[in-house]
Amino acid sequence: MGGPASTDVAASLAGATTLPALRFLTCGSVDDGKSTLIGRLLYEQNLIFDDHLAALERDSKKHGTTGAEIDFALLLDGLEAEREQGITIDVAYRYFSTKRRAFIVADTPGHEQYTRNMATGASNADVAVLLVDARKGLLTQTHRHAVIASLLGIRYAVLAVNKIDLVEYDRTAFDRITADFFEFAATLGFKDLKSIPISARYGDNVSKRSERTPWYSGPHLLEYLEAVDVEDGRSGKPFRMPVQWVNRPNSDFRGFAGTIASGRVKPSDEIAVLPSGRTARIKAIVGAGGDVEAASAGDSVTITLADEIDIARGDMFAAVRERPQVADQFAAHLVWMSSENMFPGRSYLMKINNSTLAATVTELKHQLDVNTMSKLAAKTLALNDVGICNLSVARPVAFDPYADNRDTGAFILIDRYSNETVAAGMIDFALRRATNIHHQNLTVSKAERSRLMHHRPAVLWFTGLPGAGKSTIANLVEAGLNARGIHSVMLDGDNVRHGLNKDLGFTESDRVENIRRIGEVAKLMIDAGLIVLCSFISPFRAERRMVRGLLDAGEFIEVFVDTPLDQCIARDPKGLYRRALAGEIKNFTGVDQPYETPENPELHLLAGRKDPDKLANEVIEELARKKIV
Repeated sequence: MGGPASTDVAASLAGATTLPALRFLTCGSVDDGKSTLIGRLLYEQNLIFDDHLAALERDSKKHGTTGAEIDFALLLDGLEAEREQGITIDVAYRYFSTKRRAFIVADTPGHEQYTRNMATGASNADVAVLLVDARKGLLTQTHRHAVIASLLGIRYAVLAVNKIDLVEYDRTAFDRITADFFEFAATLGFKDLKSIPISARYGDNVSKRSERTPWYSGPHLLEYLEAVDVEDGRSGKPFRMPVQWVNRPNSDFRGFAGTIASGRVKPSDEIAVLPSGRTARIKAIVGAGGDVEAASAGDSVTITLADEIDIARGDMFAAVRERPQVADQFAAHLVWMSSENMFPGRSYLMKINNSTLAATVTELKHQLDVNTMSKLAAKTLALNDVGICNLSVARPVAFDPYADNRDTGAFILIDRYSNETVAAGMIDFALRRATNIHHQNLTVSKAERSRLMHHRPAVLWFTGLPGAGKSTIANLVEAGLNARGIHSVMLDGDNVRHGLNKDLGFTESDRVENIRRIGEVAKLMIDAGLIVLCSFISPFRAERRMVRGLLDAGEFIEVFVDTPLDQCIARDPKGLYRRALAGEIKNFTGVDQPYETPENPELHLLAGRKDPDKLANEVIEELARKKIV
């Protein structure tokens, strides 16, 4: 089978276009034919070079699933793992042009494990082409991808009912799937929905009308994509530019670089700088080729100001009379992308508008059932779940609701330890907290209290399995400190659950909240100048890191009381292991709930080998070595 010459491709790419470039993505469940569709589209538009086509024919014989025919999916599934498994793993981008329009297409994975990659592709798309297998109908992943596309601001969608050839081009099957999807999508906020019967393998209704579907009178897929008008209204919205970089090549120039997210701006315009709220006039706007008379949404520029204002990366320039919201708490939709569950109270890093700051999910209001769109009560979000949450960040940030501005209302959450992106977020609205709550300046500081006590404050965090001997060693340490005249206080897991945390159980989410509260109490006691001995199983590394992050450098000392599990079970001072192993106690650490051992504790006590008094002396010697006492 012959392919087009390279000159044909060049001629196609040089073709005149009448509409702005269109970004679209293919999405849907696994094996619905997304990669095959894009490969077929490129082939029918003569956009595959001869040598690429020859390689595709060779690869089809080796990896293909279509017998002697070309397997167009291999054109986009370029990773060896993708070809071996017959699935798309990463997002594959392709750029092509017809005489009417230029296109940027993102072929996204259908497998649940790679939903995060689908969300990445959807974040910049204008149109979603949602494929469904005509034999299977709508699946959970079909629903999930439609919901994510809607949440990420896509307002134009095509339901491509693929493999119509495998149901003998049956109109009844097409009509049933179309009706089911339109009913499901009625509340998703799409401006335009189109359903097209296609066969990606044989090209039916891909780039030309098929004679095998005479009952279908609508446009073929390419015809729709060439004509759909997804108006980019960003330039007509209020001016926004998050500062990405402070440009200071020499002492005579100080500019602020970034990409304009929305609106238009010109020299002499007055702008607001947020979150500070100060105003200034624009002195000049510098583009790639020098000063420009104006700039609008999508332009990357450097702005200089007529007034000297303290401005840093992550601040936002905005229209004076149409400012974004500024808050440190807000409600948002989260698409959870990590195999590690989300729990309220756990600390993450948030990247939003070029800022990186600490963030906590303070409340999970509910989880969305992607099949029915109903709201489900939940305490956590797992991989691929979608939920509505309240979040709190370390300092006020400027933003717009995502529904108003996809650029300034989006954020990601990052695991503070692994640096893994764990969630994509879309802000709904700011949470207004009481305006009469302020940080009170205290006359006596932590340092002055420390001088009065003649020692530095610190948190000794004893962690280990139940029955490891944490409380025994911590009590001996405190007795030794007390004998030396050191001011201390001990927080023990059982004692705290009789009062402050008596409303909490032992589920994973309750354990996270338990440690969050203890961390806040320990911080208050640190401010009082005390040495705080905390004896808690604290099974999760994330919460131990969270407490460490609340304190100043050097104030958190993690003490891993390392006792082998068999010794803990043999010792069993409270009889809890016996009951847990009998199934009488659920969520018991070491039996049916994991314990994450510290990776780099300040002290590693081999409690199974040494006497508790000797271990307590090791702790006190460490405090002396660190010049805390």
